[in-house]
Amino acid sequence: MSSIAQLLDGKALAQRMQAELAEQVKALQKQHGRAPGLAVLMVGDNPASAAYVRNKERACQTVGIVSFGTHFPAETTQAELEQTIWNLNHDDRVDGILVQLPLPDHLDSVALLNQIHPDKDADGLHPTNLGRLVRGEPGLRSCTPAGVMRLLAEYKIDVSGRQAVVVGRSILVGKPIAMLLLEADATVTIAHSRSPDLSALTCRADILIAAVGRQNLITAEMVKPGSVVVDVGINRVTDGTGKSRLVGDVDFSAVQPIAAYLTPVPGGVGAMTVTMLLHNTVWSYSQKF
Repeated sequence: MSSIAQLLDGKALAQRMQAELAEQVKALQKQHGRAPGLAVLMVGDNPASAAYVRNKERACQTVGIVSFGTHFPAETTQAELEQTIWNLNHDDRVDGILVQLPLPDHLDSVALLNQIHPDKDADGLHPTNLGRLVRGEPGLRSCTPAGVMRLLAEYKIDVSGRQAVVVGRSILVGKPIAMLLLEADATVTIAHSRSPDLSALTCRADILIAAVGRQNLITAEMVKPGSVVVDVGINRVTDGTGKSRLVGDVDFSAVQPIAAYLTPVPGGVGAMTVTMLLHNTVWSYSQKF
């Protein structure tokens, strides 16, 4: 094919949305006497997590959200964290709570996430919010899937009546994005590691979402010409010189001449995830008044 895919620029959209959120926060603060607040809890010293948390705190600063971040030592107990979450649930200055995953092995992340009040669940992962998503009711949506839908909307990509294939079934991305696509009237297939003949499924996709975390999982022959390919994967690879870079689940250079639209990594979905976290925090705040 002579043309190459148009890139879905999540970074540019995220910057624009953050500028809009900053205006919104300024107006809300004037009206209600305080800014929205987000508490990010991080345990231990996972370098990737530390980078994500710094990124989130910087983004909060950009839009005027007060950051109540707490960094706990790796040996912090489950009980201490549950008490912290209980306190934040009852703190009127805090509108969003997020537990940065992964946690050290001795902690039960599901039990901790379930302690967060559903209305302060900035990550949209509480069973109540996942239930609202399944029922099509208003509520907090998982940040990455919501970011993908916002990116598709920005480029006026109508998913209604289209064949969507989601590769990956995690509670973080695969399952919620499938539900959001279904809600938008797509016909959705969920594929995963046990799906036989993955390329037979992906070749039918008008919209292909790759969310597994495996470099170059999606190759050129697995992509339908003219389709929309959204790469949610983030994989850190190191070259021969010891330099590391981020790549997705899609073989970008091979797929770019085939797809109509494609998200880059980095600069695609990742930037949207942080922005939707801010959006969720502001939404939670505005529901109180």
